[in-house]
Amino acid sequence: YFKQLFAQVTNPPIDPIREELVMSLVSFIGPRPNLLDLEGSSTLKRLEVRQPIITNAGLEKIRAIGDIADNQFRTQTLDITYSADHGEAHMEQAIDDLCARAEESVGQGYNIIILSDRLVAADRVAIPSLLATSAVHHHLIRKGLRTSVGLVVETGEAREVHHFCTLAGYGAEAINPWLAFETLADLREKFDEELSDEQIMRRYIKAIDKGILKVMSKMGISTYQSYCGAQIFDAVGLQSSFVEKYFTGTHTAVEGVGLAEIARETHQRHA
Repeated sequence: YFKQLFAQVTNPPIDPIREELVMSLVSFIGPRPNLLDLEGSSTLKRLEVRQPIITNAGLEKIRAIGDIADNQFRTQTLDITYSADHGEAHMEQAIDDLCARAEESVGQGYNIIILSDRLVAADRVAIPSLLATSAVHHHLIRKGLRTSVGLVVETGEAREVHHFCTLAGYGAEAINPWLAFETLADLREKFDEELSDEQIMRRYIKAIDKGILKVMSKMGISTYQSYCGAQIFDAVGLQSSFVEKYFTGTHTAVEGVGLAEIARETHQRHA
């Protein structure tokens, strides 16, 4: 439902291969400092990751960071799945509950939120990860809390470059595609060369990274921090009211489905 916007010029705005010196995928997770703080007195710390695709082990490090004595990070994992028995009609309630839990977490002093669909199972349906991410992102913006917290997405849905770009465009500072990693590990016997799990992950991450750089460069954006939350997409085939609520500010030219249809699609796919 989302098409990437590109700069409307004949020459490419940035060449991601020959001009990689000016491009960066470094991402910061956590509360953002005050841009108008000229004294530099802000003591907020943020986690720096070299690139936004994090391995399962990397995610566990972030999840457990609050257990380390005297550090400023506290991580809260929010489950984005709900019981399949509730049916399609429950998705709107599930999203509202998720947003309320996110707001509550920030109020309790958590400064990194992980949105996770790990609990997906035969009896648990996951809210589509892009919908969950954008809903939480915009809810926190409306409440004036978005700069107090970092968003990390742990999802089985993300596998292609476009998936990672849309998640980033709607506010994800880091993404852990756990199912993609597990699938690759499972396919290891079928590869021609002998590779360890770590080498497979590294190659996959490198491929996705190059893809993200290429997408960013077509719009003339050189850093992931500028792309993160920038929403450089057109919505195609989504209802205006749906986009306004969950993907606020995204341009939509062609009307189409709303939450009810998305919920039905999700339940069909889940079945």
